[in-house]
Amino acid sequence: MDTEEKLVTVYRACGQPEAEIVRGRLEIEGILALLKYESIGSVYGLTVDGLGQVEVQVPARFVSRAREIIESSVNEIED
Repeated sequence: MDTEEKLVTVYRACGQPEAEIVRGRLEIEGILALLKYESIGSVYGLTVDGLGQVEVQVPARFVSRAREIIESSVNEIED
């Protein structure tokens, strides 16, 4: 990944485990994904007021494909 390429949030998870699943799914498809979160939320396991929220970010050039993959995965779970 180009170090100057902009990262875009494509998913907001309610906690680290959910975010890791989404990141793994994207990486299986060849899209490097990074997690962004407040460390206090993960240290104390807080999930209120956004403290446990984890953003899954991908390089801007992969935003459309990443969102398609995430939407497809959610639809598979619901079916």
